[in-house]
Amino acid sequence: MPKLLAFDTSTEALSIAVRHGDTLLEHSGIGGAQSSSTLIPLIQQLLVEAGLTLVELDAIAFGRGPGSFTGLRTACSVAQGLGFGAGVRLLPIDTLHAVAEEARHRFGIERVVAVLDARMEQVYTACYDLGLEVTASEAELLAPEAVVVPAGWALAGNAFGAYGERLPRATARHEVLPTAAALLRLAPALLAAGRTVAPADAWPLYVRDKVAQTTEERAAIKAAATHSP
Repeated sequence: MPKLLAFDTSTEALSIAVRHGDTLLEHSGIGGAQSSSTLIPLIQQLLVEAGLTLVELDAIAFGRGPGSFTGLRTACSVAQGLGFGAGVRLLPIDTLHAVAEEARHRFGIERVVAVLDARMEQVYTACYDLGLEVTASEAELLAPEAVVVPAGWALAGNAFGAYGERLPRATARHEVLPTAAALLRLAPALLAAGRTVAPADAWPLYVRDKVAQTTEERAAIKAAATHSP
């Protein structure tokens, strides 16, 4: 079993985990703006509890996105700094893949449409078939109504509170966040596939190319909502 550190700050939750042999240590807490100041001390604490140093790690996995722009930059920059300093390669993992894996782990489902709240009346989404041969679609940025759920597939993510019935029906809906533990479960197969990168080559996956709507865009959305039946 590889020695791994993983963390995700792509949502309003902060998730960190360390794997050392049969030992799995986890921390979850408030993310958002606090992540930039708390992430490194919490990582150091977990490594001490696991009896590991950074240089002993086989890789550092992090949620590369999509998600909060600030959260993705925080995770990537911390991973790069730790990787450069310790000479450890990085393993960027899609947050939507982590959502699907967490749903599989908790609820035993293999065909998952992952949906994360992208704000601005949109969601990040991708489809994952987590059977013997994992297949995935490209991450997309869509209006909730535009998400397609194939027959027999489940929805999982954190977009239900914001968009509710605007999302399509599915065999099940599971409130799930991308967790560091999910990243660790995905890591061995990705390591075997040669998916690690040097710290200089690790980048966030934004999907969206803007972080805010213009005044005109907000007014148009408000007007459309007011006149909708």
